[in-house]
Amino acid sequence: MSPKSRLYTLVKAWKNKPFQEVRDACGAPWLGLSSQALEEHQSWSKRQAISHEPIFNRKGTKLTGSLFRPLLTASDMQLLRLFMEGLDTISYWYRSGRFIPGILPIPTHAIASSAYVDALSDLILNSRLPVGLVALGMQSLPEPELADSCKEGLLRMRRLGVLLHLMNFSGSSEQLHWVEEMQMEGIHLDMGHLREQTLSHDVLAKIRRSPYSSTQIYASNVGLVKDLENASDWQIDHCYGGLMMSSISRHQMLQINDSRIAKAIFSLHPHQQLNPNGDK
Repeated sequence: MSPKSRLYTLVKAWKNKPFQEVRDACGAPWLGLSSQALEEHQSWSKRQAISHEPIFNRKGTKLTGSLFRPLLTASDMQLLRLFMEGLDTISYWYRSGRFIPGILPIPTHAIASSAYVDALSDLILNSRLPVGLVALGMQSLPEPELADSCKEGLLRMRRLGVLLHLMNFSGSSEQLHWVEEMQMEGIHLDMGHLREQTLSHDVLAKIRRSPYSSTQIYASNVGLVKDLENASDWQIDHCYGGLMMSSISRHQMLQINDSRIAKAIFSLHPHQQLNPNGDK
């Protein structure tokens, strides 16, 4: 039996079970984990790994989502376990009364694989999360021979109510075509590319016009005060990075106070001047 078929069998077994914390399934043979490794993983889970990068609106007045960073570098053997962990975290927030959308990055070759998409679909259905809480982050465009399979995988995700995002957006015509054709809800660009002017401002202006007008723009790597000013000037919808807030645990995410974050971020804006009496 191939690793992928074992992987699919594991997920299939979860289909009709109540959604649980992902550590319950981490002893599956396809993961190659010994009992000692399983215990270490459970201990790691209890320590609340610093894995979730908060996303805010460009003014910092509202928490608008979270990026699950471990999936950005996951191997094929880790992919479904980490995807389950990401879903479990979103479910944990939802059960705690917080409607925090989670962006789960997935490599393109997995989106183009019917076996992986079957497994992802079962996990999403089993999570019983409301529409709008789960976003799939497509990390790159596929090779031409995988394009049709990738589109089919994305459409299957869309039919489950999953939002579609394109990570690592650079403004190429091919990327714009995918965003338009798949009607993606979000694109993620690196603020460093805007600083270095490797991404044209004209591209952002184009995103604001039909047929892209419903697509939200996310800026990553926000690390300078100037980045916040540029985000406002370029009408970027969401920002994340070290200046906004570093990655935190899933429990810490529940403690975020929007007004407190806004006060801290606004204090960085030089345009908020005081009048002679010392009032804003």
